[in-house]
Amino acid sequence: MKRHRLGSEPLVLIVDDDPSIREAIADLLRSVSMESMSFPATPDLLSAVIPDRPGCMVLDVRLPGLSGLDLQAQLQARGNRMPIIFLTGYGDVPMSVRAMKAGATDFLTKPARDQDLLDAIFAAIERDNLRREAEAEKTSIVRLAATLTAREREVATAVARGLVNKQIAHDLGISEVTVKLHRGNAMRKMQASSVADLVNKAKLGGMSQ
Repeated sequence: MKRHRLGSEPLVLIVDDDPSIREAIADLLRSVSMESMSFPATPDLLSAVIPDRPGCMVLDVRLPGLSGLDLQAQLQARGNRMPIIFLTGYGDVPMSVRAMKAGATDFLTKPARDQDLLDAIFAAIERDNLRREAEAEKTSIVRLAATLTAREREVATAVARGLVNKQIAHDLGISEVTVKLHRGNAMRKMQASSVADLVNKAKLGGMSQ
């Protein structure tokens, strides 16, 4: 499953070997002005080029070849964190527990009520949006952190660990005035509005160790 074309409109991926179910879900999504892409089996999904947009996957458990649960595990191994809603006519408690423990957002049995499915899809898309926002924020902070000098990074790391200026000065063998200077520079470069904000951004940027 390859990604391209950044976008903001949600996209739902439907994977089910029953064409009538694929079309029914696609019709339901069209009724709420939502786009979808449908696939009859996991190899078709994995070989497709998928737009990089917020969304989720509606996935049958029993599929030709790679099962839905196996696909879930494979996508996780590849670092793909798109939320998955399982929709199956053959579900049981152990299967649903396994799917949910592996990160599925919902496990519905066929035939699912239209509103139940839509509610699950909207919740999954919201979860994906929040994940994307968090990842984008972290990426931005890591880029800002890369602009720090070695000493500024040392000071920011010490601040994130909860040390006060006097302790930092002692540990680094510099004066408190110099600590304040480096801390100020770090705050400016990290676009931190306060020391507390610097601490949060330093932690997000991996500088709390």
